[in-house]
Amino acid sequence: MAIDLLQPRVHLASRSPRRRELLAQIGVAFDTIILRDSPRAEPGLDETPLPGEDPVAYVERVARNKAEHGCRIVQWRRLRAQPVLAADTTLELAGELIGKPIDAADAQAILQRLSGKTHRVLTAVAVGFESRIELALSISEVRFRTLDNQEIRHYVTSGEPMDKAGGYGIQGRAAMFVEHLAGSYSGVMGLPLCETARLLKRYGYVL
Repeated sequence: MAIDLLQPRVHLASRSPRRRELLAQIGVAFDTIILRDSPRAEPGLDETPLPGEDPVAYVERVARNKAEHGCRIVQWRRLRAQPVLAADTTLELAGELIGKPIDAADAQAILQRLSGKTHRVLTAVAVGFESRIELALSISEVRFRTLDNQEIRHYVTSGEPMDKAGGYGIQGRAAMFVEHLAGSYSGVMGLPLCETARLLKRYGYVL
């Protein structure tokens, strides 16, 4: 079935309010589909890193799995025929993957590790339609200034770190922690707009 390019829309396979905001920013109309209630509710969507898995391979695998599962949901629910857009973001510090904190203590420990150091933020975007999947990857480097324990505790108390990879939101209060950024600001937020637009253009979207 062909994509309706007269009224182009996508299915966004994400709960993230930041990804919704970013898609709207570039004028992409979308419908949200919810993949799962918990990270491991679907075996094919398990976000646990595989033994020895490279950060790039990890984030691309998870984004691809989300897009593929989203395409299956479109078929099962007989939703409008339009591409599924999915993304995944992770942090890498000294070769170790850092995901979302599991609780406030974990968020505080993550921020203490990031303090005064440079880390990488990797976001993979996947767009799927029927049996076709297209992938793009954004890698940015972010350096935090040295943070003291009081400001880390204050930030964690705000609740902002809890649903974000690496325990911080660059678009929120954590902006004051960032000493240097090389790469994609929107990629660090969770959806690199340059790469996303390029992917959609491959499907015929005019942006």
